[in-house]
Amino acid sequence: MPTPVTAISGIGPATAELLANHGFKTAESIANTTTEKLSLVPGFGEIRSANTIKAAIEAVGAEPAAEKPKTTKKKPEAKAKKEKPEKNKKKDKKKKDKTKDKKKDKKKKDKTKDSKKGKKKGKKKK
Repeated sequence: MPTPVTAISGIGPATAELLANHGFKTAESIANTTTEKLSLVPGFGEIRSANTIKAAIEAVGAEPAAEKPKTTKKKPEAKAKKEKPEKNKKKDKKKKDKTKDKKKDKKKKDKTKDSKKGKKKGKKKK
């Protein structure tokens, strides 16, 4: 007997209907598909597709499809931590650049004010 799609963790009635409209009427059909095929369903990106296929395999106890790429592996924590400081460095650099730009603009404004003041003083003496 086929396993209903709603037996898959994270799949409710509305999503089950959406999947059925795209040809995935049983949990077995999802367990035996690829992430590329499941990603064609609106709302199913590569990560959600991979997670849904994994949950479907667990729900039916089936073997994964031979051509299914392994996209559910998590990145090592150390690698993720290295990326964050680089992003922060970029943000800090942008902030510094903005601060420098503001200081330059302020100096320019001060110079133009000084030059205008000098011209005004000259006009007053006439």
